[in-house]
Amino acid sequence: MRLLARTAVNTLCALSVLGLAACGTGSADPKDTGPFADMSGPEVANKALSTTKKAKSLRVAIDVRSADSPVKADFSASSTGDCTGTMSIGAAGTMEIIKTGDTVYTKFDEAMLREQSKGEPKADVDAAVKLLAGRWTESKASDPDTEDSIEFCDLDGLLKEFEANDTAARKAGETEVKGKPALRLTEKDGKETYTVLVAAEGAPYLLRVTSEGGEEPTTMDLSEFDEPVVAKKPAAKDIVDLEQPAG
Repeated sequence: MRLLARTAVNTLCALSVLGLAACGTGSADPKDTGPFADMSGPEVANKALSTTKKAKSLRVAIDVRSADSPVKADFSASSTGDCTGTMSIGAAGTMEIIKTGDTVYTKFDEAMLREQSKGEPKADVDAAVKLLAGRWTESKASDPDTEDSIEFCDLDGLLKEFEANDTAARKAGETEVKGKPALRLTEKDGKETYTVLVAAEGAPYLLRVTSEGGEEPTTMDLSEFDEPVVAKKPAAKDIVDLEQPAG
């Protein structure tokens, strides 16, 4: 069973690469007394991109408000390969993932199983739901049917997209993200407006990136930088042995 999450991943990559086609690198405003007062918008954005790219672990929550296939995902991933998360695609239900090393445990709710089994005989779908709904299955990360589902677990792959080549960011005032002070940066790319919120205390991580005005308005929150990712194998009684015949 292959779960296609490409829309969410592509959107994440698009939001991560903030170097838009703009001229000039900007300069600091001598009247600026706020966070990063001695830096221009592009300089702040590039510093945030570089800092975030160095994280050894993080949590990313993404909300893609597409009319065709809205996606919500919330994953914690580390550079060692440990990962936990959930993903939902529209009304198609929810899946949960635990990745420890090269082993992946996946759990689907009934709605997701029925969505992924559309077109199959009803008896087969009902049997799959009875066997799998709310229970974990085990697979290898290299399994072709698993690879798409764990895109968000590839921390190195995600952070690779954070290239510090921004030239268009403009400071747009101070704000907060979940109680943490942040500097707001904005950019435009055609009809789309990107808003980037950078931590104004401590390390200047990217805390939030939003895209509005396009076909897939998106919000991406980043948090829990360099915090341990606890990914534990589910209890044996909760794992379905797919090698054994049903019944």
